[in-house]
Amino acid sequence: MSHCKVPALIEAQVEMGSVNELEHKSLFRKEEDATQAKAASLMEQGSLSLSFPEHATKSPKNSVLRSIKIVIFSNKLNMLLPFGPLAILVHYMIDSKGWVFLLSLIGITPLAERLGYATEQLAFYTGPTVGGLLNATFGNVTELIISIFALKNGMIRVVQLTLLGSILSNMLLVLGCAFFCGGLVFYQKDQVFDKGIAVVNSGLLLMAVMGILFPAVLHYTHSEVHAGSSEMALSRFSSCIMLIAYAAYLFFQLKSQSNNSYCPLEEETNQNEETCGEDEDPEISKWEAIIWLSILTAWVSLLSGYLVDAIEGASVSWNIPIAFISVILLPIVGNAAEHAGAIMFAMKDKLDLSLGVAIGSSIQISMFVVPFCVVIGWIMGEQMDLNFQLFETAMLFITVIVVAFFLQEGTSNYFKGLMLILCYLIVAASFFVHEDPHEDAL
Repeated sequence: MSHCKVPALIEAQVEMGSVNELEHKSLFRKEEDATQAKAASLMEQGSLSLSFPEHATKSPKNSVLRSIKIVIFSNKLNMLLPFGPLAILVHYMIDSKGWVFLLSLIGITPLAERLGYATEQLAFYTGPTVGGLLNATFGNVTELIISIFALKNGMIRVVQLTLLGSILSNMLLVLGCAFFCGGLVFYQKDQVFDKGIAVVNSGLLLMAVMGILFPAVLHYTHSEVHAGSSEMALSRFSSCIMLIAYAAYLFFQLKSQSNNSYCPLEEETNQNEETCGEDEDPEISKWEAIIWLSILTAWVSLLSGYLVDAIEGASVSWNIPIAFISVILLPIVGNAAEHAGAIMFAMKDKLDLSLGVAIGSSIQISMFVVPFCVVIGWIMGEQMDLNFQLFETAMLFITVIVVAFFLQEGTSNYFKGLMLILCYLIVAASFFVHEDPHEDAL
């Protein structure tokens, strides 16, 4: 009998214990619900705010010397900054176009990287939406400034070829080097990136090709309704449509997609935080970033004037086609920061960020900078259009198709990177032996 009573007592104790546990849980839930309700009411009154990273951004208070040290002396690439003033001295003392072009080219390289840094610092204070717009505006400001100076001088073909070269450089050289270096570091596996985003980006690039291809086809098929004016009208209309499409793309990326599109989806939480930069604090204040953006933009504008003026002289003194200088040499300077960033992210197994840098920059140029230059030329009275001529348009079309095929699997390795680099070498060799039929427009 006693052996039979023990289990009954144990069951009774367990039942009592479970009841007590339920009572404690219910009390705890009530307290928790009351706390949450109180917090919600405080939030409605504006007394409490969520501790999101952007709201917790602390603005550092730097002295002038410390700000100069952070922006100018914290990057080894800034050792090239003296080449800018040296180019101006050579222009007035020796007037050697070849040396002026080379020194200006080298001097602009660190400025392009520092512009990206200042924009990134300012984005800490503006939030994701305005930050995305700033990146869209200043991300390729070097190419934009060079293009505006060339437009001002009537060098329409230099504008077209420089922007085309920047697109080709980002899609083949920058992305290829990122795939190659990342593949060498992680040679035992295929690196993975978001295939869905890659497909969307490929579609946008194909839309840009469509906008550039149709004016060229219209010109070479001699099927214009009004000879000489239909091509220009189509270019300006297509440019406005491309700008609207790019604005919709920004809205979709920044508003509809609540999370950062280029943050890896299957990484650990701490790696995601590092990738998205949520735990980073700004190094300079908002007004420091604005002032540095103004200074750097003005300095880039000054050097770009000397650079554009020296292009023709450099072509003659070096015996190099202007098309090669515009398509190959100029974009390498503008893409220096993107090149380094894409490789760095790939070597950390963050392929989504590498794609965001390389392909995202190509989208910015093809869907924003190119049509924007058409609109600016329209305002200036220059005949800037989207007819990049048959050879250049075919080169862009084949490049976008090749890159789209490499991105469709959502994986990368060093072999794919090597293939993209070799494709870029073929492009460079093609422009080295290509004689532009519109030399008068240069």
